[in-house]
Amino acid sequence: MDFKGKTILITGASSGIGNALAKILIDEECNLILTARRIELMEKDFGHLNRERILILKCDVSKKGDVRYAYLESINKFGKIDIAILNAGYGQPVTVNNYNSDFAENTFGANVFGLIHWVEQLLPAFIKNRNGIIAGISSLADNRGFSGSGFYCASKAAATIYLEGLRVELKPYNIKVITIKPGFVKTPMTDKNEFKMPLLMSAEQAALIIIEGIKKEKRIIQFPWPTVWLTRFVGLLPGSVYEFLAVRFGKK
Repeated sequence: MDFKGKTILITGASSGIGNALAKILIDEECNLILTARRIELMEKDFGHLNRERILILKCDVSKKGDVRYAYLESINKFGKIDIAILNAGYGQPVTVNNYNSDFAENTFGANVFGLIHWVEQLLPAFIKNRNGIIAGISSLADNRGFSGSGFYCASKAAATIYLEGLRVELKPYNIKVITIKPGFVKTPMTDKNEFKMPLLMSAEQAALIIIEGIKKEKRIIQFPWPTVWLTRFVGLLPGSVYEFLAVRFGKK
């Protein structure tokens, strides 16, 4: 697939993977819609560029009204959206010692409802035109309840299942739904983690893999492969074995 002339939406474009995606796609001769809560960061990185091809919008994906406004502004400027990369996300280490339901609301608001709110806006035109790509960011952490990341893992599991169901439903309409499942990527969100993150890659490396996968219209984009195989193995462990190892590892 050639991105030239396409209109591409990227949510969470102020930092991390979303920001890296935007910086790479600038050279693809496509129209870019960049959204995030921190509009000042996007203006700093992209405000000096040709505004005929770039639209920068403040948008909290957890708020339905924000998403509706951003969608209408996007259509007013470009007339359509061809590819939606729904990247906005939230993660916060949470244990029984700092347990707070506010973290859960923030996590599910961005990681799950952020997808749902945008899909709600995109579907009517996508279905009418029988065309479009929805690429949603999940995680390789979607297969087990890892200690200290219960809210995050649960939200990503929900995102993966949601996108899978959507992919099945939209296949007859020629609409592609892509699930993106990164391993550890260095971003402001993962900088909060206090544990060792194996095979940590840069946001730029992750963005290049994601762009290549979208161009090939892959169903699932997951990386890096050593982490993919490791998480698959962990996912196959009986619950009792996993819990024993998790508790023992946690003590260390």
